[in-house]
Amino acid sequence: MQPELGIETLRLNLPFRLNHVNVFYAEGDNGWTVIDAGLHNDETVAAWDPILRDKKVDRIFVTHYHPDHFGYVGAMQKKTGARVFMTETDAEAGKHAWTSEFLDEMRAYYNRAGIPDHQADEMRANTAEFVPRVEPLPTIDHFFREGEKVQIGKYEYEVMFTPGHSDGLIVFFNREKSVLLSTDHLLPKITPNISYWFHGDQNPLKSYLHSLKKIETLDAEYVIPSHGKPFTGANARAKEIRDHHSERLETLHSHLGEPSTVYDLCQHLFPKVLTVHETRFAIGETLAHLEYLRYGGDCKREVVHGVWYYSR
Repeated sequence: MQPELGIETLRLNLPFRLNHVNVFYAEGDNGWTVIDAGLHNDETVAAWDPILRDKKVDRIFVTHYHPDHFGYVGAMQKKTGARVFMTETDAEAGKHAWTSEFLDEMRAYYNRAGIPDHQADEMRANTAEFVPRVEPLPTIDHFFREGEKVQIGKYEYEVMFTPGHSDGLIVFFNREKSVLLSTDHLLPKITPNISYWFHGDQNPLKSYLHSLKKIETLDAEYVIPSHGKPFTGANARAKEIRDHHSERLETLHSHLGEPSTVYDLCQHLFPKVLTVHETRFAIGETLAHLEYLRYGGDCKREVVHGVWYYSR
């Protein structure tokens, strides 16, 4: 709860190691604004129902299309009649990411990463499990524009595009109080997953690091993230995350000797045993770092029998 800002926080459970997502709601002149909604499951519905029962929900702001933020939005819109606001980029991604055609496409891409068939099949099945958690899809009433001003609670916030974690991710910044609603762009304890999956932004890590610099120019004092607790000092945390990626790039580069698959190189970045869900993110993050190195001229990629091999 952020009473001085007029913003309420709802912590929703998630069935992963990252075990929660923070979503928000705030009263405005024409009703309530909700920011993100959680997965569409019984637990989320039960958490939201008593909160929204007596409220007129005017707008739902969606920060990005990932299911823990976007999943319940369509059902909430259906229930409340609220207008949904989102970037056009992630609205399109949300429309296509959960179709069977797209899931089949992703399964074919897993082969390019050199993932063993049984694991690739499990990864496709794991992704497919999210389909009922994002249905029904919302109708998007307004596409956010960079620099657009929106009222959230007691203050006005600027919409800022911060691609990287998703191609269309946004954050909200209030200059008067130096408050940043950092969504999944800046997190206090973990680094946001930056993945490349053969579509969309060809160099998402470069985009993410550029977005970090953009946020650093704000020098935000107080940060409210979508995972973890609020913290102070956005720039200090941004530097820690930047250093983390530098270390990861160095580690990866040191293992680029003989041509190796994405799957093989992933073991060096993520040596711990991972769940199927976590493996999807680990592979995507490894790819994002490899493509960053490749675009920077620090490694090369060859295709052998449809599989990508990277080497120095």
